[in-house]
Amino acid sequence: MGTLQSSSAPTEYCDLSEKTGFSFEQIAVLHKRFKQLSHDEDVLRRDHFSEIPDLASNPIRAEIIEAFFDQRNFSKNGKGKVEEIGFEEFLVVMSHFRPPSQHMTNEQRENVRKEKLRFLFNMHDTDNDGTITLEEYRHVVEELLSRSGALEKETAKSIADAAMLEVASISVGHMEPDEFYEGITFDHFLKLLAGFEIDSKMSIRFLNMDTITLCK
Repeated sequence: MGTLQSSSAPTEYCDLSEKTGFSFEQIAVLHKRFKQLSHDEDVLRRDHFSEIPDLASNPIRAEIIEAFFDQRNFSKNGKGKVEEIGFEEFLVVMSHFRPPSQHMTNEQRENVRKEKLRFLFNMHDTDNDGTITLEEYRHVVEELLSRSGALEKETAKSIADAAMLEVASISVGHMEPDEFYEGITFDHFLKLLAGFEIDSKMSIRFLNMDTITLCK
């Protein structure tokens, strides 16, 4: 697993910056946070995330934590989960929350948008089969609605089922009564969120710093 010691040379910072788009300053801030969470260890485990107050009341807390240990989010062609991550993996996952640079082309912005949406898709495709099934979708909706205290679990389940039918109608159009909708593929997911403004929803305020001049 990738780690970053406090004595890292500029070359290592530059490699990480090129891989994630973070500036040296941002990498330093995130490294400090990584060390705080890990109690100065070189790896993070799931139990370390229990110490983040803002996560405690988040209805999809489990999904957020699992995203950090899902190899799809930090390794090309990665599959499955790991038990611990180093700083480099932590940084790559955090890069999904980085606002796009002002210097990006439209094509680069679209690629960043797709990466963010892929990250969200992976959070809900918990069995890594390339499809968000009704059960996976139902679980998320139930968590969001029932844990808020506003609705009973059965009511939340009914809303999730109705929402999935709506998704099916948008994704594949007319369905025969005997047809079964297997779930949301990533292509369907992109179609459903075509007008969704993802950058402001998936960003971290302190990351609004330009990185373009740091690794030339």
